[in-house]
Amino acid sequence: MIEWSRLFQAWVRLEDGGTCWVIEISKNKDMEENMKRIAFACENDAGLESELSAHFGRCPYYTIVAVEDSEIVQSEVLENPYFHSHQPGVIPSFIQSQNVNVMIAGGMGPRAIDLFNQFGIEVATGVQGQVKNVVAAYLDGRISGVFPCEHHEH
Repeated sequence: MIEWSRLFQAWVRLEDGGTCWVIEISKNKDMEENMKRIAFACENDAGLESELSAHFGRCPYYTIVAVEDSEIVQSEVLENPYFHSHQPGVIPSFIQSQNVNVMIAGGMGPRAIDLFNQFGIEVATGVQGQVKNVVAAYLDGRISGVFPCEHHEH
C-alpha cells in the first residue's frame, strides 16, 4: 500500500468556465529512502559501460546511478566541472549537490573522504571495473570501505 505524505487540493477555474480539482501528491519520505543515488568516478562517458577511474578528483566524468529496491532505475553522466582545474575539496560539494548517497572510486585522498563523511555520503574506494558490474557488486555487499590514496597531497 502506498502512503502519501502530502495531499494538496485546490479548485481551478477552467477556460470554458467550469471548475475541477487539482491534486498534487508527493511521495512519503520512507519511499524516497528506498532510492539510492550512487556516483562513480569514470574515465569515459559510456554510462553503465564506463570504466571506473583510478583517481576520483581527476576523472573526466561522473556516472550517477539511481537504484531502487536493488534495481537500476536511472543513470546519467556528468562532466567533471573541475577536470581541467583540480581544486582539492570542491568536488565533494559538487557531488553532494547531485543528491548522492554513495561515492565509489578507484582512489581518493583522505581530505575528500573526510568531506564526504561530513556530508553523510558513504565512500568506497579501491574499486575497478565497469560501472554496471561495480553496481552489482556493491548491491551484493561485496564493495565497501575506503583505502586512501596517498601518492600525493590533497
